Parts: sequence; structure tokens; C-alpha cells
Amino acid sequence: MKILLTAVNAKYIHSNPAVYSLRAYAGEGLRERIEIAEYTINWKTGDILADIYERKPDVIAFSCYIWNWELIRELITELPKILPACPLWLGGPEVSYDAPQILAEYPQLAGIMIGEGEETFRELAKLYVDGSCSEPSLRKIPGLALSAGYTASREPADLSGLPFLYNDLDFFKNRIIYYESSRGCPYRCSYCLSSIDKTVRFRDMDKVRKELQFFLDHQTAQVKFVDRTFNCNHAHAKEIWNYILDHDNGVTNFHFEISADILTDEEIELLGRMRPGLVQLEIGVQTTNYKTLSEIRRSADTAILEAAVERIRRGQNIHIHLDLIAGLPYEDYESFGNSFNRVYHMRPQQLQLGFLKVLKGSYMHEKAEAYGLVYQSRPPYEVLSTSWLSYGDILRLKQIEQMVELYYNSNQFTYTLRALQRQFESPFSMFLQLAEFYRREGYVWNSPSRAYRYEILLAFAAEKDPVRSAFYRELLTFDMYLRENLKSRPVFAGDLQPFKETIRGFYRQEEEKRRYLPGYEAYDARQLSKMTHLEPFVFRVWEPEEESGEEQTGDIFYVLFDYKHRNALTKEAGITVISKEYKPI
Repeated sequence: MKILLTAVNAKYIHSNPAVYSLRAYAGEGLRERIEIAEYTINWKTGDILADIYERKPDVIAFSCYIWNWELIRELITELPKILPACPLWLGGPEVSYDAPQILAEYPQLAGIMIGEGEETFRELAKLYVDGSCSEPSLRKIPGLALSAGYTASREPADLSGLPFLYNDLDFFKNRIIYYESSRGCPYRCSYCLSSIDKTVRFRDMDKVRKELQFFLDHQTAQVKFVDRTFNCNHAHAKEIWNYILDHDNGVTNFHFEISADILTDEEIELLGRMRPGLVQLEIGVQTTNYKTLSEIRRSADTAILEAAVERIRRGQNIHIHLDLIAGLPYEDYESFGNSFNRVYHMRPQQLQLGFLKVLKGSYMHEKAEAYGLVYQSRPPYEVLSTSWLSYGDILRLKQIEQMVELYYNSNQFTYTLRALQRQFESPFSMFLQLAEFYRREGYVWNSPSRAYRYEILLAFAAEKDPVRSAFYRELLTFDMYLRENLKSRPVFAGDLQPFKETIRGFYRQEEEKRRYLPGYEAYDARQLSKMTHLEPFVFRVWEPEEESGEEQTGDIFYVLFDYKHRNALTKEAGITVISKEYKPI
């Protein structure tokens, strides 16, 4: 007897903790009969069918989400043709809220596991392994939807009773590790399925500490907590943050989804002591429209959130990711632009512009007609229009999202964008006009060439502010070298030939005096010139906050880019600004 737990992930770097939890919880005697198969949505249906067939399963169970449901629908349609005797089971949020309709549409299904599946799956697997699976025995298992109807409801799992998933990290090499220290959410956000489970449960801290130490000992690159509103319990959050601070291995990064407006002074101070890169925070702002916040049942105070984000950002040690959602009730195009501008001015490392997904089972789904929500009939059920946003508005916001991804979230144009923004009424206006520039000029937004994007931004800046084209050329040159020691000089960068002798003289002096490049003592002048970069500038482009930085000085300044000593948070090269007499400025 072989039971195949099947996951179809959005990307290769993702893993599916659900199927690993189901297998681990099954325990001795059952676990050996359970195999896991993971694919991605980029696989062809035929290739997945062939792989499943060659595994020769006796029972197949699929983990279903909005990103894989369309592909799984194809699989469960075709699998009975090649494995006619193999029962098919589904589970996961995409199938938990309209199970009777799915069973009616796909009568070949044996059933659907509803909600948390660990205990339900163990009992189900035992029936198959024991050879005692029958309709009467299935009806005795709580948490199932069968063709005859629902069985009894299942009580929430004891989170501390669930086994640890990652005893062997070889299976997760080069993939994100997901970790769960709590389940449920105390908040009632109308667009989110987590609001349905208001029973927040926490894993025993002795187990959490032991498991965190396992990740630290193995120098796992990133551990992503899947807890909804990680800091809803302050004692729990502080204990975990204190532990990773005290046991930091200098390598592992921990990702948390939090509510910034409920952070305490003590928690902000604690976060401020973290190593740069130890922690990253994802904060769902969603909107700054207070009427919208009230309607979607969020109690967040935007002013308090802004103050908390600013205090964290000031520490320059925490990666901050802020989320917005377009398509929420009472937020029109202008209101969303205001929300965007307010969040943009918080200066996160990542600004995620998302679009409302009307999820089955959510309160938003119930209110769809009242809000005039028109959305895709198939996953991801993304909004197309609302009573406040037309489809044309949505399209414009999609174009802005593309520009934000290319130019802001890439973190490759930091100084250029900060200066260019002054030429526009608002950041929202800047990205809108940049999107219109792309469309008008016929540029391809998904080009893999980074230099291509730099050249387009320069053309855009020159059109909007032609008087200072030379200034933007230097800004873009600075931004490029800040991130990479380029092998090929960008076409828009100034000619280095007049400065070659000065640059060579600098490196000869550095070889003798070792003044600016600690850690390079073993290298001669020629090697130093290849491992670092010295660039002449006329404008003080490294001071974007100062208006005087846009004025030509008449003097030549040099910036030394040190790629060995990068900023631990931004990964930008270390810089030293010096004069042509090799004096620090």
C-alpha cells in the first residue's frame, strides 16, 4: 500500500509544509507507506501524470491552493483514465469551502479533507493501510466531505502535539524553510481566510527553541514563519526574538509577518539590536483609507504604524516589506494613490502592490454583490472592477505595479528614484507616467537586461527634466556601480579616459599606504583596481536628501566602491568619497 501526498508549488524554491506535516503526524507504521511528490505549476500536465503513474500509488491526495487548483483539476480529470482503481482525495483551503459542489463536479473523487488535516489524514491513511476503508468507516472520521455529505467537525489541533518537519534538511536544499509557531488569527480582516479560525494556538516554547536551534546549527539561509500576525501575543513574539538575537549564527535570516501598529517600545528596541539581515518584517498596511479599514474590519491605526515603521527603519538593520491591496471597498483610484504615496514615503525595502482576491469562505466573498465586486471566475479570483474602481483603473494600477517591481523593489535605482521623484507631484504620479512612457515608446517591461532598464529610466528622466540630463547620467552610474563591479561600462556613463592616470595614481598610492581599503592588504595596485571601482563625479549624487546635491560644484569628486565590505542589509557596496588629491570628503 502506497499513499501519495501530492503538492504543486508556485516555484521550485517553495516547499509545501502541509504534506510534510501530514506524513510526519501519521506516525510509525503509517509513515513508511506515505510518499511525497512535489511539482511546480510550470510542469506540463502530461509530465506530472507520467511521474505519478511511475510511482505506482494506491491512493493519491492533493494539497489544493489558488495557485495550483487549475492544474490539479486537470490532473484529477485525467488520472482515473490511467489509474482507474486509485482513490483520489483533496485537501487545503481551495477546496474546504465549497466541497459539495466540487464533489458533484468531480464524482471520481473519493472525498475531501476539510480544514486542518493532520488527525483526519492519519485516520484515513490507517483505514487504507489496514484494508478496512469503506463508506461506513469513512463516515466515522471527523473532518471529511463525502458524496453523502459532511462527517462530524474536527476540533482544532494541539499545535504542540505536531512533530517537527525538518529532521533531514537534504530534502529542502536551496528551498525556503517554512515554520509554524502558531495557528489562527485574532483579527477578522474580511478578505482573509485566517480570520475564520479565531482560536489562536501556540506551539510550546521549549519545542520552538529546540527547533530554532536546529535551523541555526545547520546555518539554514532563511526560515519563514507562516504565523498570521506573529506579534499578536507579545510574550510569545519577544521570547522568539530574544532567542534568535542571543543565538544568532551570523547567517540565518528569519521572516515574520507582523502588525506594526501593535508593536511595543520594548519590541522595537529589541528589533533595533538585531544584526542587519537577521530579521525581515512583512507588514500588511493594505490601505490608509480609514473608511476602507473600518469596512474590511481592520483596526490598524495608520499614524501609529507609520511611526513604528520609521523607528524600525531608522535602525538600518531590518528589511521592511509593506503590502497594499487594490480593489478594497470604498477605495477609488485617487484614494489608492493616496495610500500608495503614504506607504511609499515610509521607504520600505519592498512595496508589494497586490490586488484583491475574492476567496471562497471569506466575508469579502459574501459581500461581493454589495461591493459591486467583479472578479475572475477561476483562481486566483482576482478583482476586475468594483463599485469604486473600473477595469480601466485596475489596468493602470497593474502597469504601475510592473514599474514598482522593476524600479523600486529591485533596489537597483535607489538614488536615481529619490532625486527623480522631486519632478513629480507624487511617487504615484511618477510611476504612472513611467508606465505610460513604457507603453508610448513600445518598451518591453519584462526584458531580462538590467542595462536596458537603466537606459529607459535615463530617457524618461531626460524627457521630464532635460536641463539635468547629465545629473541623471551620474546618478544611474552611481546606482549601477553601487551594486555591481561591472565588467562592461554602461553606454550612458561618462568617458573614463581623461581620468585614467588619476585613477592609476590612486591605486598606486593605496598599494603603498593602505588608507582606504582594509582587508585588501594582500593585493597590489592592479588587483585592487579590478576588485574595486573608482568613479569620478561632478555632482554629489551620494547625498540625495540634500537639494545642494543637485548643484554642479565645478570640482571632481571620486567615489571608491568597495565590494568586499557591503551593507549587510542592502547589499550595496561600501563607499568612500574622496577628492582628486586623495583626501576624504
